[in-house]
Amino acid sequence: MATKVYVVYYSMYGHVEKLAEQIKKGAASVEGVEVKLWQVPETLPDEVLSKMSAPPKSDVPIITPGELAEADGFVFGFPTRFGMMAAQFKAFLDATGGLWRTQQLAGKPAGIFYSTGSQGGGQETTALTAITQLVHHGMIFVPIGYTFGAGMFEMEKVKGGSPYGAGTFAGDGSRQPSELELEQAFHQGKYIATITKKLKGSAA
Repeated sequence: MATKVYVVYYSMYGHVEKLAEQIKKGAASVEGVEVKLWQVPETLPDEVLSKMSAPPKSDVPIITPGELAEADGFVFGFPTRFGMMAAQFKAFLDATGGLWRTQQLAGKPAGIFYSTGSQGGGQETTALTAITQLVHHGMIFVPIGYTFGAGMFEMEKVKGGSPYGAGTFAGDGSRQPSELELEQAFHQGKYIATITKKLKGSAA
């Protein structure tokens, strides 16, 4: 039976979505792992999104809280808002009370990835504050640590991400994830999928 990994994200301008696509590819590269890409519901009305110059959402399916229970592991992604996850993703997690009461996510591994507008814009605080959501569900936080190797020590190029997970800098919105940031996202997907598969195997 395949190990199921869900990559669940919120993306307003597409930066987080680009990382999510690479994470999915990385996870899918692990034999016996089935990966699905999901986005969480938008909470802002269309007229507000239009004023913010947000592009139309992609056709990636919208997840409901109950569908989380079907997966063996997760990678959650979101842009930063004042050093914490975007309200859209928080609203989605706030709706998982039923899963919390029945402990359906307890013991399942989860990683985190993110996007910020600047280099000091909350790459690590966003991950740190997001961990509380995992803790209350009894989930196992899986950081990438320094497993990405030399890419973690890049000093000549601007690079998002940290030991907590993959990341990118959006700047004013015009900057897109770099090749190195996309490689790190692929690595994170592969790394978490491998751990999820091992945990599922040991529990069988």
